Amino acid sequence: MKVGFIGLGNMGSGMAASLLKSEHEVVVYNRTPAKAQALVDQGARFAPKIADACKGDAVFTMLADDSALESVVFGDGGVLTSLGNGAIHISSSTISVALSEKLSAAHAASGHRFVAAPVFGRPEAAAAAKLFVVAAGAPDAVEACTPLFEAIGQKTFRFGDHPSSANLIKLSGNFLIAAVLESLSEALALVGKAGIDQRQYLDFLTSTLFVAPVYKTYGSLIIEKKFQPAGFAAPLGLKDVRLALAAGESLRVPLPLASLIRDRFLTLLARGGESLDWSAISQVAAEDSGQGRSA
Repeated sequence: MKVGFIGLGNMGSGMAASLLKSEHEVVVYNRTPAKAQALVDQGARFAPKIADACKGDAVFTMLADDSALESVVFGDGGVLTSLGNGAIHISSSTISVALSEKLSAAHAASGHRFVAAPVFGRPEAAAAAKLFVVAAGAPDAVEACTPLFEAIGQKTFRFGDHPSSANLIKLSGNFLIAAVLESLSEALALVGKAGIDQRQYLDFLTSTLFVAPVYKTYGSLIIEKKFQPAGFAAPLGLKDVRLALAAGESLRVPLPLASLIRDRFLTLLARGGESLDWSAISQVAAEDSGQGRSA
């Protein structure tokens, strides 16, 4: 398939590279053109303008937040006015439910197809084509995107005809990861202050009660204090928890734990953690326990 890719950050660059490896024809656009060079070296074609990335069968957007995506979609020469007949906009960005609904309506009004396909996995999973794809949209549109999803991920999960459902799944999943980060940070601070070896404790946890990759991956980052370079920056973690809270408010679903975690991220950022991985939230628990700043 001929596919455009807009947004070549930590995740987007790996996803675009996976599409190339699966022999799709890929046209890439990034606000900072230099970030596209590595992909051009691998066979991608550079798009000087957003519109140039929208001339194929589909275009992915993988951007940081609602504002960035709205600018790319609704701006002059943006995705909405540049898609060809029958082309599909695949939004893999972690965005609000409200924006997803707005995008669905706008694309329908313009005669275009829109699929929400956020992904789970860190940059290393994106580079290895091992993401989990959560897709929602009209069945024919999702089906048409299947070869692309197979190129970037190890499994695709479908969540119905409404794209916003996929975005809500993504937000709820990131909220759960953030909750793991907070609870694991508190537990590690507890055993660490007692003089117990944290690595031994983590090995015990991940061999018995909590064998999920999220505990192994983030537990190691916390213990080894590998917060830079950030695979997923702390401000993005705050953003996603805030979006989960907004979805909860809209649906009248209290999320008291999310409120607490939002404040923990705010504390981390107030202490200078803007450039750190979101697992650096563990610093807050460590400092609260009197064990001092860890990075």
